[in-house]
Order: sequence, then C-alpha cells, then structure tokens
Amino acid sequence: MTEKSNCTQDDFKYGLYSSVFSIVFILGLIFNMVAMYIFLWRLKMRNETTTYMLNLVCSDTLFVLSLPFRTFYFINREWPFGDALCKISVALFYTNMYGSILFLTCISVDRFLAIVYPFASRTLRTKRNAKIACCAIWVVLLSGGFTAGFVMDTTSQLNNKTFCFENYSNSQWKSKVSKVVVFLETVGFLIPLMINFICSMKVLQTLRHPDSLNHGGQMNKTKILRMIIVHLLIFCFCFIPYNVNLVFYTLVRTKVLTNCSVESVVRTIYPIAFCIAVTNCCFDPIIYYFTSETIQNSIRRKSYALRQKMLNSTTDSGISSMRSPMNNMTSLKVTYMTDESSI
Repeated sequence: MTEKSNCTQDDFKYGLYSSVFSIVFILGLIFNMVAMYIFLWRLKMRNETTTYMLNLVCSDTLFVLSLPFRTFYFINREWPFGDALCKISVALFYTNMYGSILFLTCISVDRFLAIVYPFASRTLRTKRNAKIACCAIWVVLLSGGFTAGFVMDTTSQLNNKTFCFENYSNSQWKSKVSKVVVFLETVGFLIPLMINFICSMKVLQTLRHPDSLNHGGQMNKTKILRMIIVHLLIFCFCFIPYNVNLVFYTLVRTKVLTNCSVESVVRTIYPIAFCIAVTNCCFDPIIYYFTSETIQNSIRRKSYALRQKMLNSTTDSGISSMRSPMNNMTSLKVTYMTDESSI
C-alpha cells in the first residue's frame, strides 16, 4: 500500500516481506494441514467450537497458498501474474485477517455462553447455529474482501514495472481506500475486539465464584484460564499492531497528518506490523490445541505411538515387550474417544 515519500525510505520491506512470507508459508502450510487432518479424519465427535475452528483452518489455508506469489513479487519487485490474481491475493489477505478475527470472536462468545450461561445457552449453542454463523461470516468476508480487492486499482505501473498492492495515489486513498479502511476497522476489528474483551472479562468474573465449574474443580478453572490467556495474547499480538498502525497510515496517506517525523515512524512500522499480522496463520493452531482437549489427546496418542514404534524397533524382546504398549494404547484410545466438554 506504499508510495515513495521524501520522509522515509522503506525499501527494507522487500527483504522483510520475502523472508517472513517464506517462513509463514512453510510453517503455516504444515500446521494447518495437520489441523485439517485432525478435524476431518481424527475427531470422533464434533461440536460448535470445532466448527468455528475448521472454518478458521480453511481461511488460513487459502491465504497460505497465496503467499508464494507474494514472495516472488517482493523478491523480484515486479508482479507478472496479471491484475486479476493481484486482486485475488489482496482479497485473500483481508479475508484471512478479518476472518481470523471473526472466527476467534465466535469461539470467545461460545466459551462465554458455555461458562456464564451454561443452561440458558443450550438451545443457542448448537452445531446448526454454528454453521449458520460461519456461513454469515463467509458472506461478509468474501463480499468485503473481494470488494476491497476489485474496487481498488490494485496494480500500478511505474518505470515499466507492474506493482501489486502498492503505490496507490493520494487521490485514490482519499476516494476509495480510506472508505475501505473505515469499514474494515469498524466491522472487522473494533467491534470484535470489544466483544472478545467483554466475553473474557465475564468469564473471569464467573471463575472467581467458588461454586463455579463444580464438575471439574480447580483443574477446569486452570484450563479455561489458560485458554483465555492464549486466545487474548495471540489476538492482541497479531491484530492490534497492524490495525492501529493502519489508522495512522491512512491519516498520513490522506494528508490529514502532514508531519514528516510522524509519517516516517508510521511508514517504518507498517511493514513490521503487516508481517506480524500475517503470522496469525501459524499461531491459530496453538489456539486449536489449547481449546480442544480432543486434539490434545490425538496429538499425545500419535506421539506415544511414534515413541513406542521407535522403541520396539530397537529391541528384540518379542511379544513380552509389546504387551505393555498395547495396554497403554487401549487406555489412550478410551481417552481419545471421550470428547471435550462443549466449552
């Protein structure tokens, strides 16, 4: 989204983008493929929370698959793939970022209802309603993301080179881009941020009561507290820097802020915040792990089986050496088949 300015030189962004995008592509593809495999083929029981998580995996995977094109662009500093693919790449970025925010917000609201209103929310917290919510989110994401990608002039020409998602003129920022930013910041960031914060505070207040979560006692409270902390840390780390800086960046590009020192700081922070936002593809699987007990059991079961296989390959003790692992596998299978609570 940048254009050359006398206030700063931000050419460092090309090396930063290409390096970060390459790492995120590799890690994000591996983590999300593993998560998708677990969700589709390993989970024996599914609930509304796993529905939101599966949709989040799909959003992350779509974006990760677009990163090789962006990496090629930032290495060569020229976009050879055409205007349509540039628009799709831009749309996928917005779809992923704000899709992650909205799906994480759904998980937060679902946890809030399950803990604060466990009985009253039973009719509301169903897989059918979760699917309806996900469909509504996808409609908003695709309509908003592709509107942002296709309404703006995403490609530009400079010195016989084609640029993607860069070098917007100040007039375009004032006429189109600023309006898109206002919509994204309001619907895609500020409202979900408030919902996440309120839901988390309400859950923490509920956990302070001594009679809360009698079924699991202190262990359940500790687990839920850990889930909330991980959720908020990832949400704040990935999305707040970029979205806050985007507001100031828009003010700079629309010439509302004209101070050269401010512009230099904002333009320098923008690529760094952008890269941090992209890393949400790698951090989302951490939320899956801490939120879903079934996923934890599945990973532990696979890790145990792998260790036993390596151990058995180095011993000749025969049937007697295999009897104990089989017993342990049986007990682990029972644990695996027991799904997590609907939190």
